[in-house]
Amino acid sequence: MTAHHKRRDFLKYAAMPLILPSSIFGATAPSNKITVAMLGMGRQAMRPNLDQFLKSPDAQVVAVCDVDPWRLEKAKNKANAFYSKQTGSKNPGVRAYSDFRDILARDDIDAVMISTPDHWHAPMGIMAAQAGKHVCIEKPLTTCVAHGRALCDAVAEAGVVSRTDSEFRGNPLFWRMAELVRNGRIGKVVRIESGVPKELNGNPIGPQETMPVPDGFDYDMWLGPAFHAPYTERRVHPQRAWSRPGWMRVDDYCNGMISNWGSHLNDIVQWCNDTERTGPVSVKGSGEFSKGLWNTLASFDLEYEYANGVQLRYLIDRPFVRIEGTAGWLQAEYGKPLTASSKEILDSPIESGEVSFAKTLPDKVDFLQAIKEDRETLEPVEVGHRTVSLCQIGLIAAQLGRPLKWDPIKERFLGDNAADALLTRPVRGAWGL
Repeated sequence: MTAHHKRRDFLKYAAMPLILPSSIFGATAPSNKITVAMLGMGRQAMRPNLDQFLKSPDAQVVAVCDVDPWRLEKAKNKANAFYSKQTGSKNPGVRAYSDFRDILARDDIDAVMISTPDHWHAPMGIMAAQAGKHVCIEKPLTTCVAHGRALCDAVAEAGVVSRTDSEFRGNPLFWRMAELVRNGRIGKVVRIESGVPKELNGNPIGPQETMPVPDGFDYDMWLGPAFHAPYTERRVHPQRAWSRPGWMRVDDYCNGMISNWGSHLNDIVQWCNDTERTGPVSVKGSGEFSKGLWNTLASFDLEYEYANGVQLRYLIDRPFVRIEGTAGWLQAEYGKPLTASSKEILDSPIESGEVSFAKTLPDKVDFLQAIKEDRETLEPVEVGHRTVSLCQIGLIAAQLGRPLKWDPIKERFLGDNAADALLTRPVRGAWGL
């Protein structure tokens, strides 16, 4: 048995109320904290993700990784400063890495938080799972259906805990909506609408001049599985700043808004519709793509149908989910109170024996508790994959401009070889896909 597997077994039993003499473990009892490494230290990692792990009594951040030396230094200093203040003595224990593979080689790291650009999620997640690490991965989970399936299969084979990192399920607005729908308060679901915000990244930009790669920035590693492209700052992220990165609008690295916020709102759609581990059977619609360096979908309007007859409309509008049933409707809009067709629906109590999500944990808490309890998280990668797949087959329908039939079991289009060809993306090198 490897040292890593011994530690995983200890963490599983650490949550049990056992009192054991320290002599069992030798001079020093092992910590029951889950050791976490942060892969990617951009704005999402530095703001919510790192802070939540640092403040958790169940976690100990031991490593940070980024290919941008400025971001890497900031992350290391922030983590060490936090622990130094906590303990009252200087803490140099958080180590910085520019290559995530060096982190995966460490036997003393239990879990990784992957907050990189989207095109790196699947390769890093697969390699982390194969190294025996529990994985928490930022949404959107992947950039194409085939990579998502490869990630799910790798996680299942490795037997590690996984979580798709979307905080919307922990929001009372959405879990309350889900439990009301799942318990039949609006009758049989007939139609759903979901929307995402209009583009948050500013106006599209055209071709950019090639720029020299900043000193110390490992641009080749940043590109990773993507094909080579000349460096320009708007392709990557602002130097020495935490503002919104340009890669979120470049389809080599991201699907754009259709999957970005779509992974939040359509996760709620899937949750309410009780289709978390499957998907629709058809999709049609249209979209308009930006032109230039930023070239993702600028607008779209899509219609899906599920095997249970539920119709879903998904569009760029505002961040909301509306569920219509045979006995009423519910609507959740991000940042606003839950609304319904009647006050009785809103105030309806959840009875004993009914589906209840009132004990839903925040995303990082759910991940860490699942590791300690050796259980599945509320949103494992299989669930996150199904959500982003819904977005991605819509993207393909918009690209091709024709209705498509979808087999959610085989994860293939029916009778459309050209559409099937878009289920994967070419990659360079051996990155586990």
